[in-house]
Amino acid sequence: MVIIFGIGFSELLIILIIILIIFGAGKLPQIGRAMGEGIKGFHSAVKGNDENKKDSQSKEKEDNE
Repeated sequence: MVIIFGIGFSELLIILIIILIIFGAGKLPQIGRAMGEGIKGFHSAVKGNDENKKDSQSKEKEDNE
């Protein structure tokens, strides 16, 4: 049995059914696409920050030498 954030499979299934009832089947692909783009943007922003930190650290090392 998989528990994510204290929510079991049956609770997750109920939540998904309620979402389907509220938004309807037509809106779910749009909602999923928007969430996917948001997650992708978040990941690229995090990676961009990591690359900026690496670049600044390498510049500091070059300046110290």
